Amino acid sequence: MIDLKVSLPISVQNGGLFISRGVGSHPQRKLDSWEMIFVEKGTLTIREDDTLFSVKAGESLLLWPHRKHVGVGTFPADLKFYWLHFEVNSQYCTKSDLRASLISLPQHGKVLNPQYVISLFRQFLSEQEAIPRSSALELISLLIMQQLSVAVNDNPQPDNSGVVLAYKAQQLIRTQFHLPISTSMLARQLYCNADYLGRVYRQTFQLTITEAIHRQRVLSAEKMLITDSCSLSEVAERCGFQDVGYFRKVFRKAMGLTPVAWKRRYCKVHINSD
Repeated sequence: MIDLKVSLPISVQNGGLFISRGVGSHPQRKLDSWEMIFVEKGTLTIREDDTLFSVKAGESLLLWPHRKHVGVGTFPADLKFYWLHFEVNSQYCTKSDLRASLISLPQHGKVLNPQYVISLFRQFLSEQEAIPRSSALELISLLIMQQLSVAVNDNPQPDNSGVVLAYKAQQLIRTQFHLPISTSMLARQLYCNADYLGRVYRQTFQLTITEAIHRQRVLSAEKMLITDSCSLSEVAERCGFQDVGYFRKVFRKAMGLTPVAWKRRYCKVHINSD
C-alpha cells in the first residue's frame, strides 16, 4: 500500500449542466467563488460588472468572485452550457507563484478541443455523484482548466519556421485523422523532411505525430460512442482505425476504459436547469 499526499491549488464546490427551455435568464448575483463556464451549444450573453460577454458554442468564460454577474435577455432555446464553481487556495495566490504557473486561464476564449472538454465535464458530473467525495473533482477540474488554457498560447510565432510547420501539421491531423495518415504522408503534403517534421512537432506539442493522430481519433470516437448508434467496427473505421482490436487498445490506453465501458459509463446525461 502507498499513500500519496498532494497539495492542490483549487477547491471545487460544485458543477452542473444547464439546458435551456427558452425561458428565464441568468440571475443577478455576487459570489465568493470563481465560476468556470463552457458553452456546448447556443450563445450565452452575460455581464460582469460593466463588461458584456457573448459566449458562443466552443468558448469558455471565467467569472471572477465578488463581481456582479447578470444575464442579458432571455435564455436562447438552444442554449446548453456546463458550469463549475471553485475557489483558489490562498497559498497559490502570491505574486511569487505567477512566473511558475502552469495554467493561465483567459477570461473568455475559444477552446481547441471542445469534445474533449465536454467529455471531461461529463466525467466530472459522474464523479460528483460519488459518495464519499474524493479529490478526483479537483483533478478533473484542473484537466479542464488545462484545456481551456491551451487557446491562450495557440498562435505560433511567425519568425519560428519549425513551430509554424508543427502547427500546419496539427491542422492536417485535425482534418485528416480519419484517413490513413502518417508522419511521412504529412511531410509530403508540407514539402519537408519526415524526421525534421516529427522532431519539431514533438518539441512544440510534447507529443509524437503518431500520438497526436491517436489522440484526435480517440476524441472523435468519444463523441460517436456517446451520440451515435454505430457498431464498434463502424466507429473504428470512421475514426481512421483499420483494425477494431487496435482501436480498443489505443482507446483503453488513452481513456483508461474500453470503448464499450466508456459508452456505458458516460452515455447518461446529467441535467441541471436551475
